[in-house]
Amino acid sequence: MSKNKKIYDSIIDLRDKTTLRAKSLLVTVYGDAILPHGGSVWLGSLINLVEPFGLSERMVRTAVFRLSKDDWLTSTQIGRRSYYKLTEVGRRRFETAHRRIYASPQKSWNGEWLMVIVNKANLTQEIRDQLRREFQWLGFGTIAPNVFAHPAADLGAVRQIIQELNVEDDVVTMAARADRHSGTIPHRNMVHSSWDLEQLSHDYNNFLNAFRPLYHALNSEDRIDPQNAFMVRTLLIHEFRRIMLRDPMLPDELLHTDWPGSTAASLCANLYRLCTSSAEKHLENMLETAEGPLPDASPYFYNRFGGLEGIADSPHTEEILTL
Repeated sequence: MSKNKKIYDSIIDLRDKTTLRAKSLLVTVYGDAILPHGGSVWLGSLINLVEPFGLSERMVRTAVFRLSKDDWLTSTQIGRRSYYKLTEVGRRRFETAHRRIYASPQKSWNGEWLMVIVNKANLTQEIRDQLRREFQWLGFGTIAPNVFAHPAADLGAVRQIIQELNVEDDVVTMAARADRHSGTIPHRNMVHSSWDLEQLSHDYNNFLNAFRPLYHALNSEDRIDPQNAFMVRTLLIHEFRRIMLRDPMLPDELLHTDWPGSTAASLCANLYRLCTSSAEKHLENMLETAEGPLPDASPYFYNRFGGLEGIADSPHTEEILTL
């Protein structure tokens, strides 16, 4: 049995153990693979692209229809062909997720917390619930009723939520700095009481166990089969996205030393780099646009994970290679 056949069998085994819903997988494919190339493709070529994941033509057509109803996609008819592209709403959703999934390694914590305090007296329960969901999606923990905190939050994203919900007069944001004499232990204890990290740690360890063997197998190959590379990259991001978007992205200094999230992020970045060149060739061969062949990827694509050249310069890279 050839090495590529063994790798393909491993990919199929991983695919079969993964919950792959057509709608969710297409969101991954559009965000990871299609958006950097303009965001619009012929439906027929999309059906052929995802067929190895076990998605039938009917499943893809149904999923695309539902994504259109949910304002993710919009279609253009040219002759008998339908071309689907992201709506502006869909693009904004992807851009928000993109900043987290493909982020560069986190910088060291500077000891600051961003606090968000909601004035419940002037807001309806519906608005307060919506604010809570939005802040939790950004990774904030609830440290008291209507009080949220995060040690490394995106202040711009917080301000955008406040403006979009028109609650500028009823939400207070403030920066708090840790007392340098208190050390990190009290902060670490607060983190583990305000965020549920046990399930997240379990999911990250499962991710490592699933993808580390593929990393070792592909890392030993001089040439990687394009379809194999695309399938690995897609499954990789599909699973990493599912976990990452639930991760509050807390600084390493506030997590236990055996926290697997940083190692999982390094594995994802390095395996993504190994697959990218061949996966891009597969996309070019499979996908068609209204103008013809798939256009080149936008420059921002190559900045993912801090740059797609070489192996990530990360303190966790050695853990990937040796475990």
